[in-house]
Amino acid sequence: MRIVLSRKGFDSGNGGVASPILPDGRLVPLPIPATADPHTYDEVRVNGVALGPLVEDLTRGGIQRTHRCHFDPDLDARSVRRLPGWRPALGQINAAQGHLTSRAIGKGDLFLFFGWFRRVERINAQWRYIREAPDLHVIYGWMQVGEVISLANEPRPSLRLAAHADHPHVTARSGLSNTLYIARDRLRLSGIRRAGGGLFERITTARVLTDADQSKRSIWRLPAWFHPDNGTTMSYHSKRSRWTSDGDSCLLACAARGQEFVISPPSLEVATSWLETIFD
Repeated sequence: MRIVLSRKGFDSGNGGVASPILPDGRLVPLPIPATADPHTYDEVRVNGVALGPLVEDLTRGGIQRTHRCHFDPDLDARSVRRLPGWRPALGQINAAQGHLTSRAIGKGDLFLFFGWFRRVERINAQWRYIREAPDLHVIYGWMQVGEVISLANEPRPSLRLAAHADHPHVTARSGLSNTLYIARDRLRLSGIRRAGGGLFERITTARVLTDADQSKRSIWRLPAWFHPDNGTTMSYHSKRSRWTSDGDSCLLACAARGQEFVISPPSLEVATSWLETIFD
């Protein structure tokens, strides 16, 4: 089993602000703006929260609730009305999909989705960022692959895609590399009982990648087994200068570019031990 740390949601180039951590600790990953995708922000709820008011307040009106969003990965069964047979899904295309293909990511591999988050508060009926709150990279969701569908080769109509007819990569169906990853029904990982994909509701220490002692969200603290000297490979992070050993953990200067970081751990046992803390 490979683990893919998948960077998704608002960033400095798409959306321009951090996704919010609500006062009760709920994580609300904001999907990036789009022009022709099926859903508007006002139509989508994430972790039980309507996105329309959040994006308008946090972008100071730069993004309106009526604007369309690229709702991908699609992990929350409660977000919009679902068709029978729906499961969590991720679409990918172009260079990022080529990266996954070259590493043969497929059935049984595990995506962990992370993004840029910051704590918010509600003042005078409006959401705003807490001034002193740090910028963080946080893991907010997961998906274990159950099926991989090449959308360019899939016939129209397709029974396999009926439940995902409103997914933006299905509605677009453009590009030879356009691919849809669909979750398993249940997560198959020793000691962890979960659905095959979903959202983590709240922030926990284990889900924060950013080191607490750093001012940059791109400096991560990870278990020691992540360090390449311990047998792990992580795409986009082969340079030893990115890594610093620190006792039972290590520090990583995370690459600024790249969506999909593919990790091959030295053993399933050490990876599962780390995953258990994230899913706890």
